[in-house]
Amino acid sequence: MPINKALLFTELLNNFLEINKELIAVIVSDEDGYIIAGEKRKDIDIEIVSFLTAVVNPVLERIRNEFTFKKFGTASFDTEDNRLLFISVDETTTLSFVLEQMSSVDKLAPYAYFLAEKIAQILTAVEGDLIQLSIPNFEYKAEPSKSSDRLKNQIYQSKLDLGGMYRFKFIIIGDHEVGKTSIIRRFVENKFLADYRTTIGLNIMSHDFEAFGNKINLWLWDIGAQQYFKRFRKTYYNGAQAAFIVFDLTSQKTFENLKNWHNELKDFIENKDLPIIIVGNKNDLVEQRVITYQDGVKLARDLSDLSSLSDSSILSEFSDLSDLSEDIKTKISYIETSALTGDNVEYAFRLISYHFMLKSKEIEEKRSKNAILGEINSILEDYSSLTLSFITEDPLWSPCLQILAGIREIGEYSKVKDKKNEKIFEYSNGLVLKNFDCESFKISDSNGVFCIFDAREKEHIDPKWKDTVNKIIEKIKKNRVILIGLRVSEETEWSQLMKEFDVSEKAEEKMISLLIFKIGEEHRLEIYNQLEVMLNTIKNLLFNY
Repeated sequence: MPINKALLFTELLNNFLEINKELIAVIVSDEDGYIIAGEKRKDIDIEIVSFLTAVVNPVLERIRNEFTFKKFGTASFDTEDNRLLFISVDETTTLSFVLEQMSSVDKLAPYAYFLAEKIAQILTAVEGDLIQLSIPNFEYKAEPSKSSDRLKNQIYQSKLDLGGMYRFKFIIIGDHEVGKTSIIRRFVENKFLADYRTTIGLNIMSHDFEAFGNKINLWLWDIGAQQYFKRFRKTYYNGAQAAFIVFDLTSQKTFENLKNWHNELKDFIENKDLPIIIVGNKNDLVEQRVITYQDGVKLARDLSDLSSLSDSSILSEFSDLSDLSEDIKTKISYIETSALTGDNVEYAFRLISYHFMLKSKEIEEKRSKNAILGEINSILEDYSSLTLSFITEDPLWSPCLQILAGIREIGEYSKVKDKKNEKIFEYSNGLVLKNFDCESFKISDSNGVFCIFDAREKEHIDPKWKDTVNKIIEKIKKNRVILIGLRVSEETEWSQLMKEFDVSEKAEEKMISLLIFKIGEEHRLEIYNQLEVMLNTIKNLLFNY
């Protein structure tokens, strides 16, 4: 189906008008002032702006002649009522902006160059090309004081709200003509364009795929290499959660410039724990390559050792995909690709996704630990004692007990009872943790009970499970909390299990807060979240009664 460029222009320009309320009109015109596309908000004569575009074109031409790539130029000036900004999209096309008289051109500029890139994509588009028309909010991403909290909240909320989907922002940087855009096109559209066109400032693509059992939603920020755009790159970098630094295996200069790009990241990125992949592109040009695989591996390790971006963490470093070891504690990896053939392109994105997921889990665990500790301390501060009981089918596997016992900030045990079917840990601050198997448990003094059953290979619940839950309800006091976790696999019919596990009426009679939830492969993080839920519910019940 042929591309309807007029519709694309209309949608794109209208989206852009929504970003800046001080923007009055956006116009795309040729060198003679002929209007190719245009949208406006107020009663303004865009024909006059088109005329001014034709007048300013000779100025833009002179600017282009001074510019490194001979294809770019900008100009701005004020009229009595408005401010005007002109950007060369290519040698014959100009993008014009009409703003209110007191508007900031500098504030608009990062958006304007992004729009110029999208305009260039539409002008050169052929049937089958994917052009994404959403406009990013650079101001939101540029709030420095909130970036760390926003990152944590995004990771946490995406995991809870979307059920296993990770959403994050990659930046792809490196010298011009190394193949950054081609790598993205190969990954997103599985195509390669032989015609080279310099990215004007910034291009953004969104893409969904699956990796390591999770759904990944990537926002790929392809950032122009021109020195002129360096002042805007800090804005474009803000909020990044992972980075590719790309070089050309046939160019010694692009390899040497990797350190400059890495230094720019150090200067511009607030997230000093940023996972980075160094990508050596064009490995199909075997006869022309001047950088060896060993050179790339060595540089990745050198930068890992020297960079403040590479403090020790659980993130792994590996130079190929054969070893996903967590023992090597650096975060800069190296991989070679070919955008032309597609070699290793998808693996490169899987690799950076692996890095990010590890980091996101680390952040989420830390957040959950702090939340759990806060809930425990809050309860003990008001009520001086808290007893939690955990019941499992296998007495040797009790993840809830292991998680809580692993939070050192809770304090030291003052008393320990460790038998085969019963374990009790008493803390000096009033916290008591108990662990039992399903056959025998003493929970009459418990504020909350957390019970786990393994339903991964089952189409129906085991009748013993329901008996166990009924016994828990009978033995626990009124106004307490019970959590039942069922470990499931992708094939498990959750609705069927819930239907068979009907004990809510009995719990309601005793005024018990009962929650049944599923535990997937990511059981550790899910249990963290449910422990937090249980403690918060206990606190609310204690407050109300």
